[in-house]
Amino acid sequence: MEAILNYRTHIVSDLSEVGQASWDALVQAQAAPTPFLSYTFLHALHASGSASPETGWQPQFLLLYDEQDVLAAALPLYVKGHSYGEYVFDWAWADAYQRHGLEYYPKLLSAIPFTPVAGARLMARDAAARAALVDVLCATQRATEVSSTHVLFPPEEEAQQLRDAGFLLRSGVQFHWLNGGYRSFDEFLATLEQKKRKNIRAERRKVKEAGVTMRRVRGMDATREDWVLFNRCYRNTYREHHSTPYLNLDFFLRIGETMPDNILLVIAEKEGRAIAASLVIHDADTLYGRYWGALEHVACLHFEAAYYQPLEFCIEQGIATFEGGAQGEHKMARGFLPTRTWSAHWLAHPSFADAVERFLEREAGGIDDYMDELNERNPFRAR
Repeated sequence: MEAILNYRTHIVSDLSEVGQASWDALVQAQAAPTPFLSYTFLHALHASGSASPETGWQPQFLLLYDEQDVLAAALPLYVKGHSYGEYVFDWAWADAYQRHGLEYYPKLLSAIPFTPVAGARLMARDAAARAALVDVLCATQRATEVSSTHVLFPPEEEAQQLRDAGFLLRSGVQFHWLNGGYRSFDEFLATLEQKKRKNIRAERRKVKEAGVTMRRVRGMDATREDWVLFNRCYRNTYREHHSTPYLNLDFFLRIGETMPDNILLVIAEKEGRAIAASLVIHDADTLYGRYWGALEHVACLHFEAAYYQPLEFCIEQGIATFEGGAQGEHKMARGFLPTRTWSAHWLAHPSFADAVERFLEREAGGIDDYMDELNERNPFRAR
């Protein structure tokens, strides 16, 4: 804890108290920065009301400043009153607390709301500041009435550092596509097993035969009408699944204005009218599959708009990785490979901490077996 004495600790509920220049400078100093950590993306979530106290996301970001009052470390942190929008599921833990007459909420959560993307969480300019940040987090969780703290999708090295501080580690699986330096989509297809290659071509052909054409719109070219259309598609798909969308038009308009270089919209049109759209976020190295929606059903259109068009974009732009988002074993048939993800968890109640630790030990064995099984089903042709 002595390391904390070298820094001034501050907790903010509004990133404007930090300032965009200071926040983004720290983000870019990380080994695993992503567009989702940027001031513009997080501020859009908060200012639009998508991730706000009213929706159960109370920002409580931990900040460490050095003696020159320069931001040395930061942790995106929320007080949560539910477990929606997290993609690492702890509903069973909350249910167990309730059945024993204990309150699971509020809890502390370090994550990017509604975004299952790995990236820095313990953001720091050096190892000393990161160690101090972990100490501050541990002191904060002990000093509050929260049941638990959860750090979702950190890099493995940060997860290990949290384990050393008393957190329990949990692993999961996502599916990522890796660019082999392909010069065309057909060259990529040629690396897949014959059956996988045939199925992808059949899916793309079904979309064309249905009279659907695809239009890619870079963020800097997207109009308000494009965003209104995408929002309609997005909300309609949530409605058809009897669910409530997390994000709103204000959020989409904000990121469209403030981070256009990171945005690609794919719009599907039929008989002169738009019927579906997908939105992906990217930087120079990685494309992140995110949001999709449709106004009418066309067989295989989801795969075309959310997978094949973005894959073609990656090949054209030389983007190295396409992260396909949460879950989705079906992605393997489309050239995505299993990748391990991490989360770290601290529970205040000793008995429940012991029970969760035993559960995670069993679950980890299952994840290892699952990864082995997936790797045996590699979709690529033997070299």
